[in-house]
Amino acid sequence: MRIPHELPDEFPGQAALIERLIKTNYDFERLAAAYNEVNRHIWRIETEDEPTTDEVLEKLKKRRLLLKDDIAAMLNKEQR
Repeated sequence: MRIPHELPDEFPGQAALIERLIKTNYDFERLAAAYNEVNRHIWRIETEDEPTTDEVLEKLKKRRLLLKDDIAAMLNKEQR
C-alpha cells in the first residue's frame, strides 16, 4: 500500500534534488527522516492501525506541516 504525502509527492519534480540532499546534507537528511517518521505515524492512525485521539492526530499534522515548510525552504535555497 502506498503512503500518501511522501516527499516526492509533496514536491513534484524535485525528487532528484531531495535524494541528493538526503545523501549530502546532514541537516536536510534529518528533516526528511523526521518528516517521513511523522507522515508514516499519521498514516498508521488514519488507516486505523494505531488508535489515538483527535488531539494527537492534529498535533502530528501540524508537526508534519512545519517540517514540510522547513524542507521547502531548504529546497528553495538549494535551487538559487
